[in-house]
Amino acid sequence: MAEATPDLSDGEYRRLLEFRTGLRRFLQWSEEAASAIGVTPAQHQLLLAVRGHDDRRGPTIGELAGHLLLRHHSTVELVDRAVTAGLVERVPDAGDARVVHVRITPDGASRLSELSAAHLQELDRLVPRMAQLWEGLQPAAPTRNSRPEGG
Repeated sequence: MAEATPDLSDGEYRRLLEFRTGLRRFLQWSEEAASAIGVTPAQHQLLLAVRGHDDRRGPTIGELAGHLLLRHHSTVELVDRAVTAGLVERVPDAGDARVVHVRITPDGASRLSELSAAHLQELDRLVPRMAQLWEGLQPAAPTRNSRPEGG
């Protein structure tokens, strides 16, 4: 038996539209900010995945692929281009010659720092409105054709 589709109000559709539009505007703004400092949006994501990784040796290609939601070979190509651009470097693992870690270079760190500061400012501006929209999309009570947890 198919689950019942909730009846949404016109206001909920408007809030969903505004929420998705806000997300897309942020992503477009982010892409333009990356391009303005000479990195592609994919390189920006790569730099963030490398710098934000919790292992001081740096992430492996496989770990990066997981963070970036890319296939292994696509991640290798992205890292190749970032190495050529001087943004990251490959570092062989000291204990296992089959493993290579990716580390951010000083130039990559400088660009990421600039981008990250700008992104945090933009998020400070954007998040209150997005949170307001999100709250408006939350059901007031669990009676709106929702399943009980575990059901």
